[in-house]
Amino acid sequence: MWDTLFSALALMLVFEGLLPFLSPPRWRRLFEQATQLSDGQLRFLGLSSMLGGLVLLLVIAL
Repeated sequence: MWDTLFSALALMLVFEGLLPFLSPPRWRRLFEQATQLSDGQLRFLGLSSMLGGLVLLLVIAL
């Protein structure tokens, strides 16, 4: 189980690093825009991301 968890974490880090590696100026603008969001908006984005990931996991598991 731990190997699967660490593999998933490693893959997440690879995807997280793609945009800053491929387009640093665009990533910087996106990050600056994210700092302007309210706490509620950030929570909604986080919740949406988690739900999307859960749906994807369910689709893959079926």
